[in-house]
Amino acid sequence: MTASSSAAPAGERVAKRIARAGLCSRREAERWIAQGRVAVDGETLASPAIAVTDDNLVTVDGKPLPEAEPPRLFRYHKPSGLLTTARDPQGRPTIFERLPRELPRLIAVGRLDLASEGLLLLTNDGELARHLELPATGWLRRYRVRAFGQLAPEALARLKRGVTIGGVAYGAIDATLDRAKGANLWLTVALREGKNREVRRVLEHLGLSVNRLIRTHYGPFQLGALPRGGVEEVPRRVLRDQLGGVYKRLRVKASGHAHRRG
Repeated sequence: MTASSSAAPAGERVAKRIARAGLCSRREAERWIAQGRVAVDGETLASPAIAVTDDNLVTVDGKPLPEAEPPRLFRYHKPSGLLTTARDPQGRPTIFERLPRELPRLIAVGRLDLASEGLLLLTNDGELARHLELPATGWLRRYRVRAFGQLAPEALARLKRGVTIGGVAYGAIDATLDRAKGANLWLTVALREGKNREVRRVLEHLGLSVNRLIRTHYGPFQLGALPRGGVEEVPRRVLRDQLGGVYKRLRVKASGHAHRRG
């Protein structure tokens, strides 16, 4: 097969190439391959373990990949009641249905669940999304949380040592009680891993019922005064400052692909 002959050090995994084109995440691209939607040089792939170069023609659903663009990042103020997914089998509304039409095809960096709101990062580059999601990146996620219930101060202090709930180990969490009025509490919660529904599950473990959760920070990026439903691009100079060599490497790859194809 043509793709097999290109499985050389100069190539890159086909799922990574698809993600870099901004169509989806690398994991989603692997699912597309398993579904028989991806072909290289006209031959449908059965496995993602294929490397390609710019000499190969990669198609998804019969359409060539779009030209690679420089990596871009957007801040989005996600309202509650929207799913962070491209489509929902149950027909519930998603963030991508509400984004302005003039934006490029974007993928979410991590997720906020249906009832959560606040800062969500969006990018056109699958590899950048993967980098920003990795726990090894070490970026702090900060949340404002409103909850119902009673809480002993020492319970929050214990979270700094991490906690295991239902066999799932959660890392250190820095949580502070900001104010309490009756049985209603406002807390600030900061963590670095961001596992699925982590804030809700940990606070429920402490006997609290979360009724509002707002992400205010994701690493150096802040929600600030961005209005609900608003989206704003992060300037390239900020990306250079905050991502350093990672941003430079992704820009070089994108410009290299576009130049060779052109």
